Amino acid sequence: MDEPNIARKITGAAFLSLDGVIQAPGGPIEDPTGGFEEGGWVFSLWDEQVSETLGKLFAGEYDLLLGRRTYDIFAAYWPYAEEPENRPMRDAFNAANKYVLTRGDQPLEWQNSHRLSGVDDVARLKAEPGRDLLIQGSSTLYPALLAAGLIDELVTMTYPVILGHGKRLFGDGTTVTKLEMTGHRVTDQGAIIAYWKPGGGLPPYPSEAPIAATSDREIERRKRMEDGSW
Repeated sequence: MDEPNIARKITGAAFLSLDGVIQAPGGPIEDPTGGFEEGGWVFSLWDEQVSETLGKLFAGEYDLLLGRRTYDIFAAYWPYAEEPENRPMRDAFNAANKYVLTRGDQPLEWQNSHRLSGVDDVARLKAEPGRDLLIQGSSTLYPALLAAGLIDELVTMTYPVILGHGKRLFGDGTTVTKLEMTGHRVTDQGAIIAYWKPGGGLPPYPSEAPIAATSDREIERRKRMEDGSW
């Protein structure tokens, strides 16, 4: 009897600042694009309860779905990570298939690496039986994958810090998407770990909602806001 064709689950896991920055959480020179100078901010605020969450995310078998920049960062570090505490993650990453969404044709030299040219390739991969897919970093992937309905779960680990600038998880091109929270916890150090699943588009404005104020005073206030004279 043939095995059933069970689609893969795609989970995104992201470290966030309170203002939504995802850039360079792991190290000072990880990604200085745009003059970003706060690289390594997660490790300066490390939280053991967040570490426990990561341990559960990376338990078992999985494949990785990555953007090109994140792939290059991982490929330059993880195959060579000899520290005893890093060996389990190194071995798991080496064994996993690395699916890289990239428009370029540069070689992918890390073992078990595969090129994907677009969202359609991700959709085909997701429909195939195989190990579930885990996104780490790779902020550029989320707008297109959310728009295509390919994200099954999003795990955000939001730290109590405001960075002010940098690449954001939901940047330009992100479509309007309602999310449903399926679980959460707040750590002792104030990090918020939340689990989300896509919940469709934004619901329509309710017909029974109160009518917005339209007094002369309100109209004048809105006009000042629009022309910058507020």
